[in-house]
Amino acid sequence: MSHPVTPWYKQFWPWLLLGLLFTSITASSTLAVMAVRTADGMVQEDYYEHGRAINMVLAKQERAAELGLSASLRIDPLTSDVVLDLEGGESFPEKLDFELIFPTQDDRDIELVLEHVRDGRYLGQAPDNLRYRWYLQLQPQGDEPEWRLVGEARFPDEEAVRLTPGRAAPGDDS
Repeated sequence: MSHPVTPWYKQFWPWLLLGLLFTSITASSTLAVMAVRTADGMVQEDYYEHGRAINMVLAKQERAAELGLSASLRIDPLTSDVVLDLEGGESFPEKLDFELIFPTQDDRDIELVLEHVRDGRYLGQAPDNLRYRWYLQLQPQGDEPEWRLVGEARFPDEEAVRLTPGRAAPGDDS
């Protein structure tokens, strides 16, 4: 007794294999289009100049260490108020440049100006809903800042973050 043979297009297995093939083609095409259209924020056009600027960055951080500078930073998760207490040094600049550097996408970097209110305390306003991990840089406002403090933080966070004359964040420039 012979069983009737069903045509291939009425069976399950060929469609499963074709579905996997078409899914992988679609996913590969989508990823290829995304790779071509989006810029790679990690590679800089003037990488050589940035490499040469590392010594200047290190000199600024060494100067901060000589002055005995450090800072305590807190960003309120509800109001996004930035409160920074600068410690050490003889005088306090009127304004500080504060940068939040996103590790992988340079278009997400944020620059803030913090205003001196009293005795080394500075205030500013960060963007709402600050999330994820960031590299932090703090220096006096001006064309050629004398010193720089660096740190790293994950937001939102209720805890204060310490900025010290430590190592430079990847991809920073002078």
